[in-house]
Amino acid sequence: MDSIRIGHSPDPDDAFMFYGFASGQVTIPGHEIAHVLHDIQSLNELATGDDPLEVTAISLHAYLDLDERYELLEVGTSVGRGYGPRLVSKAPHDLTWFEGKRIALPGPKTTATLVARKLLPRFLEVHMDFTEIMRAIQDGEVEGGAIIHEGQLTYGDEGLHLIADLGVLFAEAHEGLPLPLGVNCVRRDLPADVKEAIATAYRKSVEIALAQRQEAVQYSLQYGRGLSHALADRFVGMYVNEDSLAFNDELRRAVAILRAQYWKRETCCAG
Repeated sequence: MDSIRIGHSPDPDDAFMFYGFASGQVTIPGHEIAHVLHDIQSLNELATGDDPLEVTAISLHAYLDLDERYELLEVGTSVGRGYGPRLVSKAPHDLTWFEGKRIALPGPKTTATLVARKLLPRFLEVHMDFTEIMRAIQDGEVEGGAIIHEGQLTYGDEGLHLIADLGVLFAEAHEGLPLPLGVNCVRRDLPADVKEAIATAYRKSVEIALAQRQEAVQYSLQYGRGLSHALADRFVGMYVNEDSLAFNDELRRAVAILRAQYWKRETCCAG
């Protein structure tokens, strides 16, 4: 059997969507599924390498530079509708205070970085693993940080203050459009029938997770970094929903805007 490697980040929403595969209820006929776990920035980097995964979650930002190698699977997308990565700080500040300040980001090709460059005052970028951002803020290494994943719900428990929600800023700037953050992609060089089988199987996996929500949330807790079942369920609900089952016109418009107005090949604002 040919192996199909499916990569996703070790986070509750991605794990939730993979539940159909993980529970053995979904297969891809004629193929063995290899489960690959990496943080999102590592998946972004792996997708640019010499041995790219057949199927992988990557940041929408990374996809914009890789669409000759990958095509959108159009299922399993993580979308913020009026919410997204959150800029937090040790003390409350007006957004303009961050002009020229150090802001921690979860990687140069993450979507948080892409939109922060456009929506925030010009700042100094400091890239680090997303799990280190809140600590870096507390220790004074940076003045603020863009929080992703479950940190969007737990930053207050760490004594941090919300400065701005990048999903809100994006919606305000673009007629209420949602912010596509993470996407699933499939390699363009795979046979058409294989790509179709992958898309069908992934959609079924998400549908099973939504139908068997409590079991799927319980499975996802192993990637929740201490989240309670209730918080994991809330976080999953934010990013796994109808938008995860199919791409719609709003998402296509948002991707077009991100490509035209936000995306640049060169790295800017580095610090």
